[in-house]
Amino acid sequence: MPASGVSAAALAARLSALGLLTRVEEHPRHTSVEAEVPDALSAESWREVLDVVAEADRFGLLATSMNGRTLWAVVRKAVPMTGDVGGPAISDRS
Repeated sequence: MPASGVSAAALAARLSALGLLTRVEEHPRHTSVEAEVPDALSAESWREVLDVVAEADRFGLLATSMNGRTLWAVVRKAVPMTGDVGGPAISDRS
């Protein structure tokens, strides 16, 4: 599992420990965590949830009247180093 997957799994486990139902998905450039947020989440629990998702690269909350509230977090995957990142090197030698 890539490092982003390990980090995302740890975030999901911590959110689950706070009582949220989570799911983790692998994507080409990141691993995402989503959690359904109940209406009756206390202010203290919100603070704990925000402490957890603050460790992600990005996070947000999607709230709709039809689907409730879904918290999401993204952990980016590292870009593999190939040795030829920027194309040909510039040199003053001929």
